[in-house]
Amino acid sequence: MKVTLPDGKELELADGATGADAAASIGPGLAKAALAVKVDGTTRDLTAALPDGATLEIITDRSGDDALALIRHDTAHVLAAAMLELYPGVKISIGPAIENGFYYDFDFPDGVTFSDADFERVEAKMKEHVAADEAFVREDVSVGDALARFRAEGQDYKVELIEDLVNDADPAHPVDTVSLYTNGPFTDLCRGPHAPTTRRIGAFKLQSVAGAYWRGDSDRQMLTRVYGTAFFKQKELDAHLHLLEEARARDHRKLGRELGLFTFSDLSPGMPLWQPPGMVIWNQLTDLWRSENRVRGYEEVKTPILWDVELFKASGHWDNYRENMYFSEVEGRTFGLKPMNCPGHVQLFKDVRRSYRELPIRFSEQGLVHRHEPSGTLHGLMRVRHITQDDAHIFCTEDQIEDEVVGCLDFGFALYELFGFEPKLELSTRPEKRLGSDEMWDRAEAALKNALDRQELDYEINAGDGAFYGPKIDLHMRDSLGRSWQLGTVQLDYQMPERLDIHYIGADNAEHRPVMIHRALLGSFERFIGILVEHYAGEFPLWLAPTQATVLSISERHNDAAAQTRERLRAAGLRVALDDRNESVGRKIRDAELAKVPYMLVVGDREAESGSVSVRRHGEGDQGTVTVDEFVATIGELVAARK
Repeated sequence: MKVTLPDGKELELADGATGADAAASIGPGLAKAALAVKVDGTTRDLTAALPDGATLEIITDRSGDDALALIRHDTAHVLAAAMLELYPGVKISIGPAIENGFYYDFDFPDGVTFSDADFERVEAKMKEHVAADEAFVREDVSVGDALARFRAEGQDYKVELIEDLVNDADPAHPVDTVSLYTNGPFTDLCRGPHAPTTRRIGAFKLQSVAGAYWRGDSDRQMLTRVYGTAFFKQKELDAHLHLLEEARARDHRKLGRELGLFTFSDLSPGMPLWQPPGMVIWNQLTDLWRSENRVRGYEEVKTPILWDVELFKASGHWDNYRENMYFSEVEGRTFGLKPMNCPGHVQLFKDVRRSYRELPIRFSEQGLVHRHEPSGTLHGLMRVRHITQDDAHIFCTEDQIEDEVVGCLDFGFALYELFGFEPKLELSTRPEKRLGSDEMWDRAEAALKNALDRQELDYEINAGDGAFYGPKIDLHMRDSLGRSWQLGTVQLDYQMPERLDIHYIGADNAEHRPVMIHRALLGSFERFIGILVEHYAGEFPLWLAPTQATVLSISERHNDAAAQTRERLRAAGLRVALDDRNESVGRKIRDAELAKVPYMLVVGDREAESGSVSVRRHGEGDQGTVTVDEFVATIGELVAARK
């Protein structure tokens, strides 16, 4: 038999050869380092027989996420083994690898509690299993034998999982066997794959405990979910834990409270209340959004938040989104709070007889939408129910699509550059559940692809993740901690113009159907501000900072001069505070540093006499003494340029 390696070379092996055999045939070093194999793109155990003609990749500790997912899954099994030993009678459910770690869900016997105070004890037992170099051994057994085993052990959740596998199977392909993996004394129902032994787990850490309903059903048993992570080397784990500490310090909910930006109320869950400093940031972003839209030919509009549900039935949102909408009865009619702005923009297009000479028409709106997110998923500004989108919709001809998409992408790149974000692009193609013909999807996907290729942009295909009405380009960013966020999206839609029956008059004096492009670049103002708070750790660029400078008087006799300095700076358009408390100047400087104010301007005898200020920069210290006019000129230029 033959397999093909990633470099295109063919490897000849004996019939029935395994991944381990393939690694050994390449070299003893690779055989020792191998963790698993990827066969035609699917990760499998080293002990699995290889099919003839397959493409083959040997996974080692240098294989990135594939390798980490393996040992994190291994560590979840080691955690379950330790729990069964330390807590007799505990029932186990599932324990997958997830992004940045793993978890396992447990049902503890009545009267037994578990918290992070127990981590040290559990980790010690886990280390015993890792040091024992226990092999992960796969066994395929009949459904009957597996059910008998787990029933005898009282592992009810495993029994239910097996029964569901059997009941949910395609009748043409019934489930007769299931796979079990054993490491040391522990056997688990598992599809695999796993690394060869527990010793491949280099370093691990249990991190947190949470509640989780079995199968995500609030009517089912509440389980105890234990989260952890694992790496090949201790220094990699230490770096990851340091990053988590930094993320906690930057948590926008914590900083938002400390800096007085926003708050939340149980009387309006998932809907932030903005304090004056937070509104400064909001309004600066609004000014940026408005001016950049205007330069690029967008016309600002405003549409209602409450609409008769007949509009959403016609647009398709009723069938695809009504479970996430809010409704109200008004004079015998059912109205819904809009979850999207697009149907309203279509009404504006439809209100006037349109000519081909007007196209493209670009409508922009700081559009307020409402979407019902389950209370358990709400997360500060990142997941809210009251969402303000930097929304826009472009109505154009088919010939204009590529130019408009390129314009949207260029707009996005210009915005992201201001904040130090480098975008990563994904082209999301047709989902399984969709509207429209395959021919329409072919045209739409080709138009987006051509726009990307024309600009020679790098992008990945995200197959099957398009909107139900059309394909899209999503723009992902990495923040200062390396975390990825999706911000922008450019979506191509042939369906809504059809469903809502809009048209323009062409050069032939006949009616033609426009194409619609949905475009948001910041995503939502709420979420974008949350991301910025964490990206900058609350230390906003000068143009965004709620307070750009604080004037500090050295003593009470300098208060009048400090107040006059503040007024001069305010008159110049800067956002300035005054600290004339009867405190030491050192205390005032410390408080301004904690408030992350970009500039501290100290006024004493010399400054009061000369009309100057002693300048301190946040995090940098003394910058020297300048006149008030010099400070205004320098800072004014930076603010105007958004630097």
